[in-house]
Amino acid sequence: MALKEHLKGLEESHINLAVRHNREKLEEILADQFFEIGSSGYKYDKKECLETGVVLSEMSLHQYELYPLAPGVVLTTYFIVDKTRNRNTWRSSIWKQIDGRWQLYFHQGTISPLSVSDVLKDTE
Repeated sequence: MALKEHLKGLEESHINLAVRHNREKLEEILADQFFEIGSSGYKYDKKECLETGVVLSEMSLHQYELYPLAPGVVLTTYFIVDKTRNRNTWRSSIWKQIDGRWQLYFHQGTISPLSVSDVLKDTE
């Protein structure tokens, strides 16, 4: 499997409600040094995400792109349609290969006024 498809699958599992409800699965995806700057503007670390939980929303992922930064480190960007909160966000993640597997090291979200059709139109 190509790296882009593999990481997209991990990213999709990260936004999956079943994974977000499961502390063990979430703990496996997040690196020990994980931190996030949420669309709220607040910063969270792995411990906070596991103890207080993450947002439970029905989301779909679009326009997934991968940008290698260094051996074993990549930046991914994508557009999220959040059906539960009725808003859209641009997201970015840094994935690192740690102990032989890819783990989410950093994540950031920015609320966007764009619709998914606007985003998809830019690729035509």
